[in-house]
Amino acid sequence: MLGISLHLADIWLFIIGFFLLYYAVADGADLGVGIISLGARGEPERASMMAALEPVWHDNQTWLVLLGGMMFGAFPVFYALLLSALYVPILVMLFGLVLRGVSFEFRHNSRRKALWGWAFGAGSLIAALAQGFAFGGLLAGLELRDGRFVGQVWGWSNPFAALVAAGVVVGYTMLGANYLILKARGPVLERGYRIARAASLVTLVISSSVHLWVIARYPKVTATWAASGLAGSLHLAVFPALAAASFLLYFRSLLKRQEGTPLLWNAAIVLFSFVGLSVYLYPDMIPNVISSPVTVQAAAASPKTLRFMLAVTAVLLPLILAYTGYKHWIFRGKAGGDL
Repeated sequence: MLGISLHLADIWLFIIGFFLLYYAVADGADLGVGIISLGARGEPERASMMAALEPVWHDNQTWLVLLGGMMFGAFPVFYALLLSALYVPILVMLFGLVLRGVSFEFRHNSRRKALWGWAFGAGSLIAALAQGFAFGGLLAGLELRDGRFVGQVWGWSNPFAALVAAGVVVGYTMLGANYLILKARGPVLERGYRIARAASLVTLVISSSVHLWVIARYPKVTATWAASGLAGSLHLAVFPALAAASFLLYFRSLLKRQEGTPLLWNAAIVLFSFVGLSVYLYPDMIPNVISSPVTVQAAAASPKTLRFMLAVTAVLLPLILAYTGYKHWIFRGKAGGDL
């Protein structure tokens, strides 16, 4: 029975990781477009950017709700500790998402479109920063004792979390620029190429720094590398190597002015970078240098709960993916307008 429960916990870790990555790429591109819109040259350019998002932005935010529900059911211990330690950035993120959604809808019927357009961009930036601080706070390790959070309310606000937050903002900007390359025309398309090139270089520097910091902070990571030998070290280096290769192919697609492939290679960079970081820390869901970390198995719900959720997900997930794929197919191609 113990073996089955461990297996189920790993399956749910994979499922939640999939949803998290999908959200990071899909809504990350939306948030990135919002951040870019803060520097739009006039209301027509901002309108063109927001028109590119109109068919999909509602759905992309829904993935975050689904992700939270799955995390609550499959890993209640992780969910409770995460909210206890990071409720400030999480609440700020929700405020940013609400501001963003209200601004998008109000702008259509308002005479002060510039004001609501600016609020849309501000909400996107706030949400991205909050997500970055939450992720950075988690990677830095939560102060736990006897399975309870004992840290300070502002413990997540540290230099490393600020670096991660900057990386998330720039990374989302990179995704947003590539989305505009795919969907926009004219001057907005050209701006997309320029921003994508600049943001990709900054993202490379910050993400490399974060990976090196994690390796240096947690002795377990370096011990795993040392104990793995040559074959094991090559195994651990596979995903960073794939991320580096994807980055080279991504930059090549920008230089060749391709319009569809930059976003695909960008998604591959996010995938391989995240998986590589997760492999370093597995099986820890909450790393810690002060006390024992919280492992995947310790944070998981009961086997009966995991089995029930898995049965429901096996039915719903294909339907959700089919609907999402169909909607993207229907709204494929360039957004309307000449800008």
